[in-house]
Amino acid sequence: MKMLACALSCAVVLLAPTRSWAEISAMVAIEPTARKMGLMLSRVATETQLGKLLGQTVKVVTSEDLTDVMRATRSGGYDVFIAPAQVTASALAHGYELVGSTDPNEQYVLVGRAALASPADARLGRIYLPQQDSIYTYMARGMLTAHGLSLRDLRSVEYARYPVAGLTAVSLNLSDVTVVRHADWEAWQGENPRAAKVLASSGSVPGGLSVAVKKDLPADVRAKLAKWFAAPPGECGLKPAAHQAALTQYQAVAQLGTFTPTHLPGATVVTATQVNQLVAKGAVVVDTRNEREYQSKHIPGALFVPYHEKSLKDVVYQDSVDDFSGIARLDTTKPTIFHCNGPECWKSYKASRAALAKGFKQVYWFRGGLPEWEAAGLQVERKVQVAKR
Repeated sequence: MKMLACALSCAVVLLAPTRSWAEISAMVAIEPTARKMGLMLSRVATETQLGKLLGQTVKVVTSEDLTDVMRATRSGGYDVFIAPAQVTASALAHGYELVGSTDPNEQYVLVGRAALASPADARLGRIYLPQQDSIYTYMARGMLTAHGLSLRDLRSVEYARYPVAGLTAVSLNLSDVTVVRHADWEAWQGENPRAAKVLASSGSVPGGLSVAVKKDLPADVRAKLAKWFAAPPGECGLKPAAHQAALTQYQAVAQLGTFTPTHLPGATVVTATQVNQLVAKGAVVVDTRNEREYQSKHIPGALFVPYHEKSLKDVVYQDSVDDFSGIARLDTTKPTIFHCNGPECWKSYKASRAALAKGFKQVYWFRGGLPEWEAAGLQVERKVQVAKR
């Protein structure tokens, strides 16, 4: 919108006094579900105004292609990002710092037909999502993954434009599940009782637009930007970025769909304390990481049986391209605990599934892996005990 363009103008102007750039750049990332904002933003007018004020070339870019915007966060292509949570989360991991967000935290819910009892019942079903790169799709992928499902497990994925329309699609049995903001669900459910049900809920997600600036900008410039975005002039029309969501909430958004599930049917998910107790009773610990990691440190007595991973980090993966031939050295009758480098490491998850397929009697998956073991204050072994393949 033009008012947002004005906000960008005022913000980027603050960069000029301390340091000169050949070109000042700002990216406004438009959620696919909020195209009206992009249509109302005058890019040319913003560039002209900033060029006159700064006496140099200024480029303001708006984009609905969030996949391309995400690449820009990794390459540091812009000085300022004003973007939804998933884009900002990527920027914060690649040399940017958070100024704040314009709206309070939000929660998203996975909503399904009333006949469904859990997310697992959506397998081979249909899902309605508002655009492939939207925050809604991030939330859907995360909630499905947490319950051992992937978008690949579904019969069809329909990408549309309007989030709340997914609720209507579910109520009319045109889709089995969809994802909406919790506030939208509550409003819709009040008018459509028993037409659908919540199957899963997300964690807290930063709302509205978030502002991130490059860390390598001078400290005084960053301070001015933070102060300005906290209370932008009223005529600019941008909401104050006065909400300070925790950085861990952005990290959680960045990890959605890439972390392993929280459950594994057929296996028992265990904590560090439980692993310690099981080992005392004779359980076998299997370290599926690579040799360098194992040699650096490992759980005392853990067997080195690496899982060589080439398949996708997804609950639907092609195990035939992976190599876990070392499993042949393990005793299928003994209680066996598989672990690797924590919730974001898929090797032990896949190794546990391989063990289940091989008929292991008692399979334990230590999802937290070595990071959880160390965080619990338990001893690690640093002596090399590599079992040759």
